[in-house]
Amino acid sequence: MPVSRRLQEQAGRFALVDGIPFALPVQCRKSPALFAVFPVDAEKARQLLPGNEVHPLRFRKKGLLVVSVIDYRDTTIGKYIEFSIAIACTHGPKPAPPLLPILFRNSYGTGQFVIDLPVSTEISVKGGKGIWGMPKHQANLNYAVGDRIVSSQYDQDGQLCVRIEIDRPQGMQLTLDTDAANYCQFRGMLMKSSIHFRGKAGFQFGRKASARLTLGSHPRVQPLKELGIEPHPLLTAFLPESDGVLDDHIDSWFLTYPQAPNEAPEGLESIVKLGLGREWLPPPGAAVARPPESREVIH
Repeated sequence: MPVSRRLQEQAGRFALVDGIPFALPVQCRKSPALFAVFPVDAEKARQLLPGNEVHPLRFRKKGLLVVSVIDYRDTTIGKYIEFSIAIACTHGPKPAPPLLPILFRNSYGTGQFVIDLPVSTEISVKGGKGIWGMPKHQANLNYAVGDRIVSSQYDQDGQLCVRIEIDRPQGMQLTLDTDAANYCQFRGMLMKSSIHFRGKAGFQFGRKASARLTLGSHPRVQPLKELGIEPHPLLTAFLPESDGVLDDHIDSWFLTYPQAPNEAPEGLESIVKLGLGREWLPPPGAAVARPPESREVIH
């Protein structure tokens, strides 16, 4: 599934948006990525989705929590880590039937609704939230690749928020070449952005998948504790290197409710004073026990 011709034709052109200079297309190169998908209570997941047109994708009557962390090593705006916590979803006037959204993604607007998206740098917050509506905020992050385990930890205000570690899939790697849709809420609107990524991935499914998700006590992650997250993942994946292209086209819709909202949602005031800083906060400090690793590389 190649990158669209329109994006390919943008190569060699430049943009300046909200004070951020971009060489087009907006892309990353040779960036390690880990993924883990956990079954959750679908009705509890629905309560975290805004408006009335985003619905949990159901698999075996369960919703799906998607944890993905990418160590962006070469991007248009520099190096940073992105720790995504999302609910697999569909988009439309009513919930989709089981399984079909996996097979016919475009027909059902299949993607993920991003609940939380901490990143390493200020410039990533400014661009990701201000342009694409992503719920980015700067946090303490790391990314560790070992022979047997790949892990990442997210701290905020000196407290553990989330730690994910997967047992690194062994054996044959498959080439992943696909598009993915991200849904987010910002300024009272539902925002949809798309990314194309490619890389060789190791996968584990079902009983062979192994991962450990640890939730801390920070208030940001308390809603996740209400989801009934099952301890055994449905799927894990690791890409030692991946390339991605973020589409510069964005879709947005008003979020609507049965009654007029009483509180204004987060808006442009949260980003207008942000700068273009590329400095990282210190790495996470909360210790979480894990099996010993050899030749571990931590970013």
